[in-house]
Amino acid sequence: MNTFTTRPEIRGTFGVCASTHYLATAAGMAVLENGGNAFDAACAMGFALQVVEPHMNSPAGEVPALFCKADSNEVVSLSGQGTAPAKATPEAYRDLGLDRIPGTGLLPLVVPGAFDGWMILLRDHGTMAPRDVLKYAIGYARDGFALAPSCADAIAKCRPFFETAWPTSAALYLGAGGTPGSGSLFRNPALADTYTRVLKEAESAGGGREAQIERARDCWYRGFVAETIEAFCTENEFIDTSGERHAGLLRADDLAGFEAHYEEPATYDYPAGDHVYTMCKTGPWTQGPVMLQQLALLKGFALAEMDPTGADFVHTVIECAKLAFADRDTYYGDPDFTDVPLDALLGDAYSDARRALVGNTADREFRAGAIDGHGHPPALIPKGSTFDPDALRPHEHDTMFTYQLDRARGDTCHLDVIDRWGNMVAATPSGGWLSSGPAVPEFGFCLSTRGQMFWLDEDHPGCIQPGKRPRITLSPSLALRDGEPYMAFGTPGGDQQDQWPLHTFLRHVHHGMNLQAAIDAPNFHSTHFPGSFYPREWDPAGLRVEARFGAEVMDELERRGHRLYVEDDWSLGRVSACARDGALLKAAANPRFMQGYAAGR
Repeated sequence: MNTFTTRPEIRGTFGVCASTHYLATAAGMAVLENGGNAFDAACAMGFALQVVEPHMNSPAGEVPALFCKADSNEVVSLSGQGTAPAKATPEAYRDLGLDRIPGTGLLPLVVPGAFDGWMILLRDHGTMAPRDVLKYAIGYARDGFALAPSCADAIAKCRPFFETAWPTSAALYLGAGGTPGSGSLFRNPALADTYTRVLKEAESAGGGREAQIERARDCWYRGFVAETIEAFCTENEFIDTSGERHAGLLRADDLAGFEAHYEEPATYDYPAGDHVYTMCKTGPWTQGPVMLQQLALLKGFALAEMDPTGADFVHTVIECAKLAFADRDTYYGDPDFTDVPLDALLGDAYSDARRALVGNTADREFRAGAIDGHGHPPALIPKGSTFDPDALRPHEHDTMFTYQLDRARGDTCHLDVIDRWGNMVAATPSGGWLSSGPAVPEFGFCLSTRGQMFWLDEDHPGCIQPGKRPRITLSPSLALRDGEPYMAFGTPGGDQQDQWPLHTFLRHVHHGMNLQAAIDAPNFHSTHFPGSFYPREWDPAGLRVEARFGAEVMDELERRGHRLYVEDDWSLGRVSACARDGALLKAAANPRFMQGYAAGR
């Protein structure tokens, strides 16, 4: 399909990188040009994103990834997701008078998993030493980088809250010069010093790169990083979304007992045109399998015959999403703690029965399937019942936490890499957002509040337990085509992470759009299911669409009963993607928000 795109689909044979920030993409390409492989490049990109997108992730965040090694068709899942502290039980929160885990502050902290995830990926599959992949992040932090508009905006929105309640964050992000503007040079010397100290300790171990990696992991999880985190959590109390001040439950022993690890991915075979695509996703400790459930439903519809920007396409995709996400919220959880019936959820009989529920009008009910002996529905909290952000007075102390939460939510990053040998990586780092927790002054970054995604209902598979992973929204994708590794892709966006990339994939495989055209196409997503983040509200039949769909399409969607929210023309989606078609490598990135970029040669 020949269509206008905001930029060309990148094509080459040497290597391609794509990410949510051009400086991370530049770091990845620099590693490839210096002889590194896709794993080295992914690590460099991941560390760079921690610096240049502090409103989207931090060194104390988490990272799930999918990868495939050259000359292999085996896809592997990496779990760099931290676990709940030993003290984090439902009773611990109820004893504080809470019915939900706060969305900000110190109470929702989990073990920072990203560092170990990147280090074991580098150790087992990379070729470079820690300094080789960390130098880009250290350089950006020490020498400075131009603040992206979205980052400057997040800091500006958080400023009243920082100045009132989180002084360590005010010192880091505001400093003596006030709110930094978009495009201004921003430095983070504390973060540069943190990683410089990690490297110094790692290299003091002597030996080769693997010995350095092991020493770096040790100083992070059993050394000065763990010790400083415990002190910060026990010696401070900060206001959070409960409106009260609390200390944290995270301790050094929680970090010492953590290790990132590999798993088998969840997969589903999806026919499209003359090909069969095997979609690979992380397991049900993420929302990843919900994309597989959507594909299992959608394969019964003639999507190729629908206009990819028409009402039929949007309606069909959205109605299938509602059914799949209802199952996500009912059945998914850490499979180390709960039995998630994925085989049944992806089975033909189950999918056929669920597909029959899709009608010509928008469903307004929460309709999870029934599988005996499994699952428990979540609490359904109507949208707007928790607080009305438009009624808040942003400088009133007792409403500051809700103002900050609604106006400057954190998000996520994404990166994809394919090298000239055929190694392929997709990763979705996140957590430790500048808006979600007070900065640790010694480190120059915030800690992950991913624990807010747990429930306190002991019957729910996502209930919090010590050592358990929260059921996160982070969800990279890797697709094989006729058994051959083909496409690595993903996006930030919370609950949208298995909606926006799915739309890109469907338009690519059914409608012949190249990667860039599929990413550029008008986007949409459902808000019908309970949100994964505090305050966990749901919005029955809610549908957000970019205005570019046009009045005729939007009128038809409203006629079918969708509760429409019309967003700006270029506002929904941050997808990036890389693909390998024989010897030809391709890449594309999101033009929205003027940040993401793809590169290659």
